[in-house]
Amino acid sequence: MNKLTIRDIEVSGKRVLVRVDFNVPLDIQTGAITDDSRIRAALPTIKYLTDRGARVILCSHLGRPKGKVVEQLRLTVVAQRLSQILGQHITVANDSLGPEVDKAAESLKAGQVLLLENIRFHPEEEANDDAFARRLARLADIYVNDAFGACHRAHASIVGVPRYLPAVAGLLVEKEVNVLEGLLASPKHPFAELGGGAKVSDKIGVLKNTMDKVDSILIGGGMAATFLKAKGYQVGLSLVEDDKLELAARLMDDAAQQGVNLMLPADVVIADKLSAEAESKAVSIENIPPDWRIVDIGPQTVKNFSAELRKCRTIFWNGPMGIYEIARFAKGTQAMARLLTSLKATTIIGGGSTAEVVTAMKLADKMTFVSTGGGASLRFLGGEKLPGVEALLNKKK
Repeated sequence: MNKLTIRDIEVSGKRVLVRVDFNVPLDIQTGAITDDSRIRAALPTIKYLTDRGARVILCSHLGRPKGKVVEQLRLTVVAQRLSQILGQHITVANDSLGPEVDKAAESLKAGQVLLLENIRFHPEEEANDDAFARRLARLADIYVNDAFGACHRAHASIVGVPRYLPAVAGLLVEKEVNVLEGLLASPKHPFAELGGGAKVSDKIGVLKNTMDKVDSILIGGGMAATFLKAKGYQVGLSLVEDDKLELAARLMDDAAQQGVNLMLPADVVIADKLSAEAESKAVSIENIPPDWRIVDIGPQTVKNFSAELRKCRTIFWNGPMGIYEIARFAKGTQAMARLLTSLKATTIIGGGSTAEVVTAMKLADKMTFVSTGGGASLRFLGGEKLPGVEALLNKKK
């Protein structure tokens, strides 16, 4: 990565505004955190700063409050969990800005940590309001971006504040960028891309940008229906992006011309409705009834995909193989997750729902790397610049 990091600057005694991604999943009934991975991912940066006497001000969003105060989306529960893991008291501000916040930031002592309230309670955050960014910047002497999962957002706390403070990367952002850069620049071959999820449109950039780098592309999940229909198969009531059929056909042609083994499901699990009580069965892709829909890859496809992945030395996976939220239709996704942990290969999980799956299965630590940013990792691998990374200071050549 050609950006400066916290290792390149003096932080002792400085007020350091750290944009973190504490957008953790919460239990709807209790409000408790169900997965603290994103909090733990920020610990190396926070500890690096506190150990060196920095006065740390953390800034994050949680959920989508749409510019209004939503009591259930306050960061108090995050502060409690962070305090437990970090082993020190975390002060929570009553807002992101204002006289009380200014006072709290100014009174921080070396090694202490202040967590600002949910930054998205202010509509100016997502609007990237310049005056809002300038006010945020006044809280600190240095800005650190360690929120890789939000680096594709051109928001005030991501790209606005760096206009007014020396801006560097945290250790998580550095690691994410280095891993993904390495995946594009020098993957070990054979290199396979395992793609799932609902939409082809989410994966277009990655499929195009990596076509000349991969040896195999394996397509499951909801987006497989669009590819199957583009090949002339009937897919019943499955979700299809009709405006992407031509693109899917072109991607399959490109793969063939470049010698890339693009694999589609040979069989699928179908259901008569989207519910846990639905009738379901595995059928070949030639035998999908008109009033049923694809909900998972089938057992033969699991075998086919597994055989291909066992040959590989590098695997990038983004997107579940079926409707994993319904346990009966998560078998294909779970089979791929278990398989990846058994391989002597570099296994990189592209964040988002795929990261949630491997974390829930307690397999995250058996993968080479699990990204904290689904959208950010897809855009990066699609060849796009990430606004949050671009806003940071470059290393001197």
